[in-house]
Amino acid sequence: MADHKVTNIGSRLELFVEDTLIHELKGKASLRMHQPVIQQDSLPTNMPWEGSMGGYITTFQDNDIYRMYYQAGDIDLEAKTGEWDCPIYIGYAESKDGINWTRPNLGLFDFKGSKENNIIWVGETETLKGVHGFVPFKDTNPDCEPEALYKAIGSVMSGTPALYGMKSADGIHWSLMQDDPILQGQAYDSQNLIFWDTLRSEYRIYLRDFSHGGFEGCRGIKTAASKDFMSWPEPQWLEYVDSPQEQLYTNQVQPYYRARHIFIGFPSRYVEREWSPTVDALPELEHRLKRRKVAERYGMAVSDGLFMSSRDGITFKRWDEAFIRPGLRIEGSWTYGDCYQGCGILETASAFPGAPNELSVYSIENYWRKPSAIFRRYTIRIDGFVSAHAPLGGGELITQPITFEGNELHLNMSTSAGGGIRVEIMDVHGNPIKDFDMKDCYEIVGDTLDYTVRWKSGIDVSAVAGKPIRLKFALSDADLYSYKFE
Repeated sequence: MADHKVTNIGSRLELFVEDTLIHELKGKASLRMHQPVIQQDSLPTNMPWEGSMGGYITTFQDNDIYRMYYQAGDIDLEAKTGEWDCPIYIGYAESKDGINWTRPNLGLFDFKGSKENNIIWVGETETLKGVHGFVPFKDTNPDCEPEALYKAIGSVMSGTPALYGMKSADGIHWSLMQDDPILQGQAYDSQNLIFWDTLRSEYRIYLRDFSHGGFEGCRGIKTAASKDFMSWPEPQWLEYVDSPQEQLYTNQVQPYYRARHIFIGFPSRYVEREWSPTVDALPELEHRLKRRKVAERYGMAVSDGLFMSSRDGITFKRWDEAFIRPGLRIEGSWTYGDCYQGCGILETASAFPGAPNELSVYSIENYWRKPSAIFRRYTIRIDGFVSAHAPLGGGELITQPITFEGNELHLNMSTSAGGGIRVEIMDVHGNPIKDFDMKDCYEIVGDTLDYTVRWKSGIDVSAVAGKPIRLKFALSDADLYSYKFE
């Protein structure tokens, strides 16, 4: 095998969401993206101050509380004659389990003579009245001031488009960080987001602009980094390894909480089809025709959810097939605005007693429609976005050269009863290392988030810790999601 750069992975978790550490896939082995499982309707936006334009969901766990922030607004297609003009509010919900949500009665803002609502923001200046796409996060920057422990960004679309910074000490009571915007010059008409990158000690922003790839009007994603949250360089377009030019409406990029060196994103794909019998055959033709009267694209466009990943936050492997499809539901899923995935991944309990935790993500259904939009929960296995997979006929995955720290090799894996996995530790030239070759590895069968690999010599791999090695995984009717040395 040709020499390659050796990557020190230490004891960090490695996933197969992109191929940086993969040298070769042999036989019938391939990388396979897994779609999440649809679960219950978690929060219909059916309060008087909410309605059919509920969306742009942001969720995160904050100690023993799960927080959800979302855009609330309503639209009357019968009365509407132009672009979106309904008032926008920012709603807040809480959960003890990340599954069942309640709206606390906060008493902060008036809605039609009453403050009995969960509204946390309506805009405190004429410039910011009805902020678009409010997206908060809890700041883990060690230099963060207590009064700005929670930060958020939101955009305004009237006049010159701009992004503003907000701060809060408790995640509930918010104020502007300054009267001037923190960024101008992009489109921003989407769910722009920001977070503190603990590994790189910088704030990173992902935002919306037009004319990506030189295509006029093509929606795309830009990014930039800042040390202080307030001053930013000119954002740059994201790059994609091998994906076609497509319109991406949202981005939902974040470091994966179990492997923070890997960025994962859940962009929404916007597809504007020509009006034809194909569009006529989609669900809810009558409602689609009403939207078309407002604007042609409102009736023709559809959207779905995608998945992508990156190690530098700029160049992404984007899976071209949908992560979340509109699906078989008769109504509420085949419209531009449906399948807009929320920002945030929550680790939640399984519905099956004794089963391990899983990941929950949220998406939007019933957008534009009366009486309310719907926030739908989906679940997926922990680390289960992509697997190295082979059918019963078998295949192999060989890694690039790595060094590691630890005494044991742990796998997140699943096999059939008739399939299995074996592991070989090789030198950088592909030669099996004594005591860790394939024939001495006990076949791995089962389905678990944490399997300790065992050879006839035992589980201790410390003899090769710190030395350049390769791993070879032999798969048969099996999926390997992640690995880690401990």
